[in-house]
Amino acid sequence: MNDSARVVVGVNGSLSSLAALHRAVEEAARRGAVLVPVTAWSHTDAERLRPPSELEHSAHRLMDVVFAQAFGGYPDGMVIRPVVVHADPGPALVRVADRHTDLLVLGASRRSRLRHVIHGSVTRYCRSHAGCEVLVVSPSQLLESLEFTVRSGAPMPRLSGRAAAWARPAGTGTY
Repeated sequence: MNDSARVVVGVNGSLSSLAALHRAVEEAARRGAVLVPVTAWSHTDAERLRPPSELEHSAHRLMDVVFAQAFGGYPDGMVIRPVVVHADPGPALVRVADRHTDLLVLGASRRSRLRHVIHGSVTRYCRSHAGCEVLVVSPSQLLESLEFTVRSGAPMPRLSGRAAAWARPAGTGTY
């Protein structure tokens, strides 16, 4: 395991972030790198009345749910250092992926043009501000893989063909 090599991935529960997570796990396994999934949370107008601790707990829970949806749990045999931060996603991802040797993996946005103009683009922000390689993954790559699996009757995709047992990573039992 190369502790200096890291694969940082943005996780928000969308289909594109699930595709990015799949690719990030593959890249981390291939490189022998630490996987750093990042969930950034901030207050929306509807959430202003909820205490910040509750919102942070929800963000941690989202991380667990996304790994459960994507892999049935956290991949075993890999160092995973989840990060949950109260910040806008673009700046949070760039702050975490702060080494020139990092790989930042993002899901391609499928938002409408109006929403894109109002909220900006996390991908665009990261590409212009990150000091490391940025890999953008289309949700269609995940869908193509799953579609092939369904059509062919093949087993679900695994990490680079390696068998894996799924378990929660050590040190993530309590938030």
